[in-house]
Amino acid sequence: MKLYLSGPMTGLQDLNFPAFHRHAAHLRTGGYEVVNPAELVKDPSTRWEECLRLDIAQLVQCDAVAMLPGWEQSRGARLERYIALELGMAVGDVTAFLLMGPRVRTSYVPQTNNPATARTVPGLSTAQT
Repeated sequence: MKLYLSGPMTGLQDLNFPAFHRHAAHLRTGGYEVVNPAELVKDPSTRWEECLRLDIAQLVQCDAVAMLPGWEQSRGARLERYIALELGMAVGDVTAFLLMGPRVRTSYVPQTNNPATARTVPGLSTAQT
């Protein structure tokens, strides 16, 4: 399973790269193929919009999105999550992916936009396609 890491960067020390690298390493050890945005752009002065364009191009080629802590405060991470859900991709906390392992498939995740009727898989969600 190919995962995209999504989380906050802007305004954080070292652009939060240490957290991205740490989580990517754990996921890779767990058997996932990981797209880590902190590895995509090497120049920290690259404009936010340019980074996000590159990130989204990689995101749409993944099977699922693993959200890092604090993603709710990140404009880019919220946009990445929205895109993934609209494309019917599995989205969940990074810890959920670590606990379940790469054998989890997006077909196991409920396909619904209605939280009231969704069967839940802890930490994962998708949008109806």
